[in-house]
Amino acid sequence: MAGGRRGLVAPQNTFLENIVRRSNDTNFVLGNAQIVDWPIVYSNDGFCKLSGYHRAEVMQKSSTCSFMYGELTDKDTSDKVRLTFENYEMNSFEILMYKKNRTPVWFFVKIAPIRNEQEKVVLFLCTFSDITAFKQPIEDDSSKGWGKFARLTRALTSSRGVLQQLQPTVHKGENVHKHSRLAEVLQLGSDILPQYKQETPKTPPHIILHYCLFKTTWDWVILILTFYTAIMVPYNVSFKTKQNNVTWLVVDSIVDVIFLVDIVLNFHTTFVGPAGEVISDPKLIRMNYLKTWFVIDLLSCLPYDVINAFENVDEGISSLFSSLKVVRLLRLGRVARKLDHYIEYGAAVLVLLVCVFGLAAHWLACIWYSIGDYEVIDEDTNIVRLDSWLYILAETAGTPYRFNASGSGKWEGGPNKDSVYITSLYFTMTSLTSIGFGNIAPTTDGEKIFAVAMMMIGSLLYATIFGNVTTIFQQMYANTNRYHEMLNSVRDFLKLYQVPKGLSERVMDYIASTWSMSRGIDTEK
Repeated sequence: MAGGRRGLVAPQNTFLENIVRRSNDTNFVLGNAQIVDWPIVYSNDGFCKLSGYHRAEVMQKSSTCSFMYGELTDKDTSDKVRLTFENYEMNSFEILMYKKNRTPVWFFVKIAPIRNEQEKVVLFLCTFSDITAFKQPIEDDSSKGWGKFARLTRALTSSRGVLQQLQPTVHKGENVHKHSRLAEVLQLGSDILPQYKQETPKTPPHIILHYCLFKTTWDWVILILTFYTAIMVPYNVSFKTKQNNVTWLVVDSIVDVIFLVDIVLNFHTTFVGPAGEVISDPKLIRMNYLKTWFVIDLLSCLPYDVINAFENVDEGISSLFSSLKVVRLLRLGRVARKLDHYIEYGAAVLVLLVCVFGLAAHWLACIWYSIGDYEVIDEDTNIVRLDSWLYILAETAGTPYRFNASGSGKWEGGPNKDSVYITSLYFTMTSLTSIGFGNIAPTTDGEKIFAVAMMMIGSLLYATIFGNVTTIFQQMYANTNRYHEMLNSVRDFLKLYQVPKGLSERVMDYIASTWSMSRGIDTEK
């Protein structure tokens, strides 16, 4: 379906994935350049370890890292840092900051704006390197009272690890002058800073992206066929329609084949993992599908109609396979797993609720007929119940029940299936909407028990669906109501302070024109 979760490697999110994958030995944060104070949207483990803060503590704080400033932080340098962010510039600074435990540390900070395809700055990348060992020893609580020689020895001792970190890594067969990954980050080379642009995730040739155009179209086809199944299966089971009609048999067989193809496609379709990443590994995809929806999808695709179509099949087995077709309703799980795609759209929710209500009425109508057809003939006396709604409908339609004594020895006749289905749907609709005209009424115990259950289901459905409909319409007209409330408040104000008519009209015109342009959106917020 369109929309839904695309995962971290979807377009406009590949930059972060590239940075994390290719600079795992760097200390950096990413800030949102389009929000006031440039809040941090990501900090890697290196920065958290260097600063002593947990990731949750730095998220949404300013990417200028002003929360790490202290009494020894140079104000001019901090002002230059802020000016660099305001002007969307690339710059580097040496600045004294404080860890979470208030230990002062000298950092070499490199700031780089990241632009998108429209050359608009959307992110800031800030890298941090600890250069305390190369600066004058800092007078902190741990070094108070030390002599100059002791402080110098301490600085030289601690500098050994920093030097090892900053020096280029040299392997056999490599050029000595080749930059290390850290050096590339400090220089902010193009290799480490991929352009923030639309990128298609790389997947194996036989793997399909779960949000590509083909998969989206295919999911819509599966959705339509799922609703076809949800309508036809209960009807065929309740009305005992033996699939002798070749046309319907071919249609149902084609539907089964399409669902089987869908199972094959699901074994080759990416999915979003628990951490938000897109999983494209074929082995993980197959294991995930086998553990989730494979069994349900397979049971719903078995060709029950083909077996049921043979004339020489025993009636008991035929009835069993007719009942097993209800398993195909498990295909509705395909709709359930896509519901999160539609929840944010009010119109889609409204259509979905109406479909659910109609589908529930259809299922209940099929059950209502099954009960009536089972109880219209009294098994003990082999006599038609004269108070049955089916008997009354047959008499009204001019197709009464008659006993074939010379032939099959069974009751024949009765209303046609079209008339019976329309009447059953009419009864369930009137019951679910709590109207109930009474022209069709339950008479047997089984029908009364089912009617009670249907009324309880109907009350819940009615309250849920129409309650949601009310909420949707309130949301649709929320801005209009706010507009009229504002106009009434302004009118009351003008009337209270006796503002002249000409000025009042100008004020009202200004409010109306401003609203028509902004649609009530507060641009400052």
